[in-house]
Amino acid sequence: MLLPKSQLSRGGYIADMLNRVPEVNADQRRALELLSDAGLNGCTGATLLSHGFSIEMLADLIRDGLATAHREPLMSAGQRQIDVARVRITDAGRRALG
Repeated sequence: MLLPKSQLSRGGYIADMLNRVPEVNADQRRALELLSDAGLNGCTGATLLSHGFSIEMLADLIRDGLATAHREPLMSAGQRQIDVARVRITDAGRRALG
């Protein structure tokens, strides 16, 4: 997002934008609580889907900076590697639970 020079000169405005925490709905809050309880390991995408969370809602959390997702190798089955998506809460996600 491009800001006018008048807003760039106000240090408080930029700090407020960086510290902004999006509001979360009940399902998003429940997902963030599950991720928070999971600790540093987070949860696999499959675990979150089994709890009834949609891919779209999880993508919204990631897009809003409340969670991160990374692909990790789980194991090899013969010559084939199986990858899982690991989702973790961010500091902004913890603040949203605040």
